[in-house]
Order: sequence, then C-alpha cells, then structure tokens
Amino acid sequence: MSEPIKTLPLVFDEPRGRKKPPRHLADLDEAGRKALLEEMGLPGFRARQLSTHYFARLVDDPAEMTDLPAGQRDDLVAALLPGLMTPLRTMEADKGTTRKTLWRLFDGALVESVLMRYPDRATICVSSQAGCGMACPFCATGQGGLQRNMSTAEIVEQVVAGARAMARGEVPGGPGRVSNVVFMGMGEPLANYKAVIGAVRRLTDPAPAGLGMSARGVTVSTVGLVPRIKQLTEEGIPVTLALSLHAPDDELRNELVPINTRFSVDETVDAAWDYARVTKRRVSIEYAMMRGINDQAWRADLLGDVLNARGDWGWVHVNLIPLNPTPGSKWTASDPRDEREFVRRLEAKGIPTTVRDTRGREIDGACGQLAATEA
Repeated sequence: MSEPIKTLPLVFDEPRGRKKPPRHLADLDEAGRKALLEEMGLPGFRARQLSTHYFARLVDDPAEMTDLPAGQRDDLVAALLPGLMTPLRTMEADKGTTRKTLWRLFDGALVESVLMRYPDRATICVSSQAGCGMACPFCATGQGGLQRNMSTAEIVEQVVAGARAMARGEVPGGPGRVSNVVFMGMGEPLANYKAVIGAVRRLTDPAPAGLGMSARGVTVSTVGLVPRIKQLTEEGIPVTLALSLHAPDDELRNELVPINTRFSVDETVDAAWDYARVTKRRVSIEYAMMRGINDQAWRADLLGDVLNARGDWGWVHVNLIPLNPTPGSKWTASDPRDEREFVRRLEAKGIPTTVRDTRGREIDGACGQLAATEA
C-alpha cells in the first residue's frame, strides 16, 4: 500500500451529558407500558389499545384512535406515543422502490434509513447510532465519528415508518409489508447493545406487543465486538448475524477495521462460528471489495481457509459488496474480473458466495454511504 491509512480513534461510549429521547411505548414491554400509565394516574388497560394502534394498525394520527376517550386521548398519546423523529427528506431510486429517508431526532441529530422493495420481499435498513465510533476509513458514516446512541424506540420508529409506507401503498407495487430488517444503517449495532436488543424484541414480539416479525427476517451487523457477539449468542433470539470482515489477515484488517486491533481475525471468526453453532443460523460474512486493497486472489484463498478451518458444515456464507464510492475517497470498487476470480476461488473451497445488489448507490443510500447531511 503506497501510503498509510489515516484512522480516527475508536469510540465505544457516546459523549456524556446527552439528553435522552422521550420515553415511548416501543421502549417498554407490555407490563412496562401498563405500569407507566398507572403511575401517571391513567388506566393501565389503555396501554394495549395504544400498542394496537402503533404496531398493528400503524396509525400515526391520534384522531383515528376512536376507541380512546376523547378527554384522555391527548394525555395517553403524550404518555406513550410522543413524536420521536421528523422526516426531513426522502430520496428515491430504482423507480421509487428504493427510498432513503433523512430523519431529524429530538436533539437535532440526523440519521438515515433505507427502504428497499424487491419482487418477493421488502427490506428496511435501519440506523442504530447517530454517526459511528468504529472509524473504518472507507465508510462515510465511520469517518463522521459518533454523536450518540439511538433509543430502542427511535430504532423501531424507522421500521414502523417503513411499514406504514408499505401498508399505505406509497411504494410502487401496491400495498405490502416490511418482511426484513437489517441493522446496517448508521452506527455499530453491538456498541449500542441494550437498545438494539430491545428493538429486536419489539420487532419480533407478537402484535400488539410488537410488530410480530420473524426473527429470521432480522439481520444484526457488527464489525466484530467479540464480547457482544458472545452475549448475542446467549440471547435466544435467532437473528442472522452479519460480520463485516473486509480482510482475512490481521495486518490489513487492523487498518481497514480498527476494532481488529482489539480482537483479531481469529478471535472474531471464532465468535461468529460459535454463534452459528449455538443458534443454528448461518452467519453472513460481509466483505467490501476494494480495488488493489483486499481483492487479491491470494486473499480469497486465505479467506476460504480461515472460514473452512472451523468446519465446512454450511455455517457461513460470504456476501461480497462492490465498494460504494464516498465523496473525495481514494477507495474504489474492484475490477469486475478480480471480483469474479474472488468468487470463483471462494466457491472452489466450498464457500457459498454472492455479490450484493448495490441498490440506492445514486442517492448515497447504499452500504457505507450514509452520512446524514442536510446539504
């Protein structure tokens, strides 16, 4: 490599002194919602009605909540359904089937989510932090640093907003539903562990406690916070784990994914392997293909060897991502011939490999491009 890669420091904790977002029913389980209303002198049984409006009916206008008494409606909505985020802008690509929304949170922080409709499913990519502290030099979000963690309800609200847009037929293709959620927007999900697990539980709790989605439709991505991967392994929620590896050797990964200076490739892949062993869920290895950096044929062979060293029982799948450009970046996508050779070598070693469809690139809505600016 011609010049050393400049990296920001790793940041695991959000800045101190940040005000917390207003508490919302999505932050609480059913018992917590009931208790909160009772503490406020409101009837606890109303919590279930509010939950039904939010999660099952996808209502956002209190005037439609006609089963709530008019005299109490405002108080009930203020208690459990405060406004959390304001959409500032929605950009569309792929004939309207890819929609990127820029949100302003209560304190002015900006985040983005991306809704992608395919013929057989609709996936929403959500943010879990405003910014990111993992400092990966090829990622626009990582280069912006960490502003703060998002609350469970702020994460869930992105999905509910996408579900509303689908249900109301606002996305070309007629009314539909969100079937998949990927925690691959802004932030490192496992650095905001408690809120992200809370959000996964709300997404998968049966309605009206939550959205009633299948855990198998939820993917949680990480750059490799090994202690948190181990914690996730014990949660008993069979989400798909996606490990952003990007290099099979410590020398390069230390530069591309600075967390690797804390947890080596071997330690990280061991934790992912153990997740697959315990949950029986196949792990996805995310690998952004960068021209002349990590796309050499010998690195494909090494990646295959690293993954096969844990056994070839179908525990893993490699998802190659053509690098998406970010403004002023020296990083570029691999030559298609090198990409094809990389795939060929992995498949020769028995590793199932796909190349990700880069939707939303022209609206900076693809992987690694989310920077949440108002410009």
